[in-house]
Amino acid sequence: MKLEDYKPIPARDHITVEDLLVRMEKKLQMQIEKCTSPVTFENKRVVDMDLHRPGLALAGYLDLFTHHRIQIIGNTECRYLEKLNHTEQQASIDTLCKFDIPLMILTNGNSLPDAVTEQLDRHTIPVIRTPMETTQCMFLIRDLLEDYFAMQTIVHASMMDVYGIGILITGSSGIGKSEIALDLIERGQRLVADDVVMITRKGATLMASPTEINKHFIEIRGMGIVDVFSMFGIRSVRYQKRVEVVLELSTWKQGDPEPDGVNRTGLQHQTVSLLGVELPVIRLPIRPGKNLTVIAEVIAMNYLLRHYGYDAAEAFQDQIRKYKLNRAGRNEMPGSAVDYFEGDIE
Repeated sequence: MKLEDYKPIPARDHITVEDLLVRMEKKLQMQIEKCTSPVTFENKRVVDMDLHRPGLALAGYLDLFTHHRIQIIGNTECRYLEKLNHTEQQASIDTLCKFDIPLMILTNGNSLPDAVTEQLDRHTIPVIRTPMETTQCMFLIRDLLEDYFAMQTIVHASMMDVYGIGILITGSSGIGKSEIALDLIERGQRLVADDVVMITRKGATLMASPTEINKHFIEIRGMGIVDVFSMFGIRSVRYQKRVEVVLELSTWKQGDPEPDGVNRTGLQHQTVSLLGVELPVIRLPIRPGKNLTVIAEVIAMNYLLRHYGYDAAEAFQDQIRKYKLNRAGRNEMPGSAVDYFEGDIE
């Protein structure tokens, strides 16, 4: 199956407030404010990864009030409510309680006036408090929600971290992906996932990770399952890695024409689409005798060189162009080494 043929798996459409609190309790050092019943957290659902600060909504402007999002109550909102008298506080919070708000989070260790808290209680709007600053709290929650609601797919491949570059090794079943991964691990590279790779899109970036079942394990045909973590140690594995290069393997028998799409010079930077993200792809025809492990390492190092502004294919092309200009009108064989070795008899 070609990489571009993989389709996203059905995305999650909500997360319960109870589940969110379990995931974020330690990070946010949360304390639950008054709440009518624990059932409130089970019944409330978050359906949007974005957050909202209801400053203008508290002042009565509701035209752009996105009530279905988590509401972040920071210093500004709390100071505004404190300056209101009891009647004004009730009127202000009444405007919010008309909506089905999934969760309110008080940041910077703030607390709400008793009248406001009691009103939120009656409308079963859960409220939690955290000592974290507003911006830090919003960053952590949004990061969790982006992961939770992210577009995902499962790919049949091997994912390796080679010299810090994430290489997704693809190809037909039995072509040797796992064997290449094992050889790379032996040479000091790191395994992310084998056979079943979970791909998650975060913005314009694709992150690869194993599933809970297959992490740290490799299947070698004819041998069975290998526990990479136990055999090679903690330095041989990592939990996730950004996908930066795709290495696509295809069989090539002696006498057969070269497969389509094979790049001979490297001047054509080919790409493949996965979850809507374009990735550079190296299409490598293989047959007995090729050292695929070394090639994979060279692919990673070549990617690093390009990242830092050096392209070997373009440099070689420039060298040919300069040679033609310098040798114009001279009767010499292409690539003559006369100038280099004149007087050298070693």
